[in-house]
Amino acid sequence: MGEYSDSITVQVPPDRLFAYLSDVEHLPSYMPRLTSVHPHGGDHVTVTAHIEPADAPEQDVTSEAWLHVVEEGKSLEWGAPGPHDYRGRLHVDEGEDAGTCRLTVELHTEHTEGAQVHHGLKEALSGIKRAAESAER
Repeated sequence: MGEYSDSITVQVPPDRLFAYLSDVEHLPSYMPRLTSVHPHGGDHVTVTAHIEPADAPEQDVTSEAWLHVVEEGKSLEWGAPGPHDYRGRLHVDEGEDAGTCRLTVELHTEHTEGAQVHHGLKEALSGIKRAAESAER
């Protein structure tokens, strides 16, 4: 079992970053392997990702997931069914400087490759920062 957490400063006001992240249609703009997302009302979404597993040919996989927006406290919670009990939460907080915010992402997974999970977490945070700051311009 693994619990992972990391943070990054984003040069976007907290309300704007939270609004950007709350729109599930933006997911492919900052999640590197995600190619599409289709909301189904409520918290349910269908996502498609392009993966390159070490023990199989590269492929597109589609699965069901959920994403819950928590307006109070500017948080998002998400998860996907499957053998790895994958779920997470992010928080958008005020930054130290005006017009900035601090984004923290927490993940839980039964996936045991810690280095791979840490790399993916850093990749996601960098993708969010890049996409949100570009959208702000």
